[in-house]
Amino acid sequence: MSKPSTASPPADRIELMETFVRIVEAGSLSAAAAQMGTTQPTVSRRLQALERSLGLRLLQRSTHAMTLTADGERCYDGAKELIASWRVFESELRGAEDEPEGLLRVVAPHAFGQQLLVGPLSDYMRDHPRVTVEWLLYDSTQDRTPDFVGDGIDCAIQVGEVTDPSVVAIKLSEVPRIVVAAPSLMAGRAMPVHARELAALPWLSARNFYRTEVLLSHVDTGEAHRVTFRPRFTTDSFYALRSAAVRGIGVGLMSTWMLADEIAAGRLLHLAPQWRAAALPVHLIYPPSRFHPARLRRFIEAMRAKLPAALAEVTRPV
Repeated sequence: MSKPSTASPPADRIELMETFVRIVEAGSLSAAAAQMGTTQPTVSRRLQALERSLGLRLLQRSTHAMTLTADGERCYDGAKELIASWRVFESELRGAEDEPEGLLRVVAPHAFGQQLLVGPLSDYMRDHPRVTVEWLLYDSTQDRTPDFVGDGIDCAIQVGEVTDPSVVAIKLSEVPRIVVAAPSLMAGRAMPVHARELAALPWLSARNFYRTEVLLSHVDTGEAHRVTFRPRFTTDSFYALRSAAVRGIGVGLMSTWMLADEIAAGRLLHLAPQWRAAALPVHLIYPPSRFHPARLRRFIEAMRAKLPAALAEVTRPV
């Protein structure tokens, strides 16, 4: 390829990028032309203009196939991000930021996403009918940041501390945690009062948050005690952990919002009630950018306003 041209290309660069992205996603120049309502020669000229402007070969074409070059792969990923940013910029300039629309893709933990967040999400979608939502529930993402660009994720809900300095993290709330067990497990046993007494019981482990030990603190004195154990059952699902506790398999440390109904119904007992683990923070995280679409901004506002109330509603004093 020749050196990048310093003169303005024959078409707007955003238009050239949009055409290139459409070619890649359509699979051919003719299919891209049909989707864009133009001709194949026009699409071909735009591709050539973009390649001349960049001084790079983006596509390898033959009679039977079309493949991206290594430069083309990089250009495709960057072009999608550039186009999205430009559309947000246009909307803000035109004053359309108050009309959220388009697809919002959110990653959330299973338990939160299936139960606690559905109410605030429903309110958000009712308030913004032009927005569609893809709700992705993965407990495995608890200890890593989603690939926002590669997977097209707008934001994620994360329970626990945020250690990735490359993301924007907004604290939404906190979830208190207590130790519980089924009455069947405690039958014939003295109810523990001090945290040290919990070590003698069989334990369940939530591998995303604790495995072989938990640190508990007394709510009045602040005394801390580390309980160590060898778990009988380990899972990455809080629903599975709660079910195992109800069935008397072992003792579990869980968030109070998941336990209020079980404790009220007598299916679980609160053990050593003066001792609790540190509350887990709940964050909404997203990649930094100069411009964010209105659908993301309004979602952040909705979660900040409604999640604390949703937590309070399902959490009774324990």
